[in-house]
Amino acid sequence: MGFENFAIWLNLLIFAASGAFVWAAGTRLAVYVDGIAEKTGVGQAFIGMLLLGGITSLPEIATVTTASWTGNAPLAVNNLLGSASSNILLLAVADAVLGRDALTSVVAKPSTLLQGTLGILLLAGVAMVVVSGDWPVFGIGIGAWALLFLCVASLWLSSGYERRHVWEVVGDQEPPPAKSPGRPDTSLQGLVWRTALAALVILVAGFFLAQTGDAIAVQSGLGAGLVGLVLVGFATSLPELSSIIAALRIRRYEMAVGDIFGTNLFNIALIFLADLVYQGEPVLGMAGRFEAVAALLALILTGLFVLGLLERKDKTVMRMGYDALAAIVFFVVGLVVLFFLDGQ
Repeated sequence: MGFENFAIWLNLLIFAASGAFVWAAGTRLAVYVDGIAEKTGVGQAFIGMLLLGGITSLPEIATVTTASWTGNAPLAVNNLLGSASSNILLLAVADAVLGRDALTSVVAKPSTLLQGTLGILLLAGVAMVVVSGDWPVFGIGIGAWALLFLCVASLWLSSGYERRHVWEVVGDQEPPPAKSPGRPDTSLQGLVWRTALAALVILVAGFFLAQTGDAIAVQSGLGAGLVGLVLVGFATSLPELSSIIAALRIRRYEMAVGDIFGTNLFNIALIFLADLVYQGEPVLGMAGRFEAVAALLALILTGLFVLGLLERKDKTVMRMGYDALAAIVFFVVGLVVLFFLDGQ
């Protein structure tokens, strides 16, 4: 739509309005998904990964498709990897919102640990493909094919994991209330329709949010690599921020963490979409050290929270757990490293 041709003040206005719509839809989305989880009997962690994670990934779908179609494959890849890091950083923000307890001390489902571990493996796979190179198979990189297959396999593995009761956490927290406040007393079909409407708002408003964010970054003269990683990545992570804060307020902790881990799984799968739309060599084959470090940064941040989930220490500093604080420090250090790589 040529947002870079608009005045920067107009892009800022559209950016702010789109953010408000995304925030409102994401806040309601967590409540609707919680109702669907209760009525279907699906675990919080999996429903958070599948529904919340999938729906809050919709802005990335719009951004990746647009960037790849217009020939800007680096922006598409950096948006996905930047969103993966930004999403994990949002858990630190959510931890501060929770305040009283460390977030990882109240998340006690084995399925959440499984999702985090799968995310680490997939991010390591992205870095491996970037470093080793990628080769086309039916016009799409073999690495993108492999990552798509692994993402689907991860969703299948997570789907029934919570019901198998492979092991249980000692000292589990008090269960949340039976019905979250503010949830409409409606049928499953009604909740599905409300969820679909919220998803549509997130898709449309998220598209304008990401596109105006890209235009603002170009108009301000920032580098393309850092734009995709930080500004556009954060813009497309706004649905996750609103939904996880809403989930925490109704004490659906596993749903909040599952939302973030699930979104990152979907983001990695979207590399296949970027390769499918882009007319040229495999997108990961065009990536370099910047993208490899970006993937490893997201991997490290995910690993820090998985460690926190395993340790489950209820100790906080500045209203957040030690793992959340460590994630913020590593995120800042990673941005500094990426800034110098982008300059090269």
